[in-house]
Amino acid sequence: MVVLHYTGMRSGQEAIDRLRDPAAKVSAHYVVEEDGRIFRLVPEERRAWHAGKSFWKGETDCNAASIGVEIVNPGHEFGYRAFPDAQIEAVIRLLDEVRIRWTVPDCRILGHSDVAPSRKEDPGELFPWKRLAGAGHGLWFEPSPAPGPALKVGDNGVGVFALQAGLHRLGYEPLPSGEYDQETATVVTAFQRHWRPERVDGVADGETRARLMGLLQLASAESVTGVLT
Repeated sequence: MVVLHYTGMRSGQEAIDRLRDPAAKVSAHYVVEEDGRIFRLVPEERRAWHAGKSFWKGETDCNAASIGVEIVNPGHEFGYRAFPDAQIEAVIRLLDEVRIRWTVPDCRILGHSDVAPSRKEDPGELFPWKRLAGAGHGLWFEPSPAPGPALKVGDNGVGVFALQAGLHRLGYEPLPSGEYDQETATVVTAFQRHWRPERVDGVADGETRARLMGLLQLASAESVTGVLT
């Protein structure tokens, strides 16, 4: 898989210095600066310490199964802002090259908040996942308007169970319980940061659920195609 992050530090140089400091015990394969420069810090075949405690589709050691890309942005703590065009174009070029060397399905191009929703929120709701998918990297689905009652903390029943089961099938860790608890809200928030950035509140309205169902169909089709080819 490929896991995308933002650096969450005041400058790119500050982030690179930290990622190169053995005492920090954090690392990444690549850093992409705002002006489009790409720095390789760890060979792709080597483990980098970027994902931490994480999970996706049964994988509990994401560091061992992923390439980590740090995208320079101050993040929510230091003045979160839009990602410049030059930077996103560089990320797309980098993914073009990485996916020549490695088999990375679209459903495994993820954000740090996807694999660690209780701890992380990067690269966040301003990251242009739709643009990335349009360039051939990652899944994206936009349904027709999907009205319906919103599910939220405190709700329970079959609808909540189906939502949780869908999130787990997509890749998130928690198993369905039928109870919309805070953990469910946290996972829904992570899902929205990636696939419904217009609404990032942990409330699963009709459109959030419709996007989830569409993504599951795309992921399933990709899996079948991969087997056939």
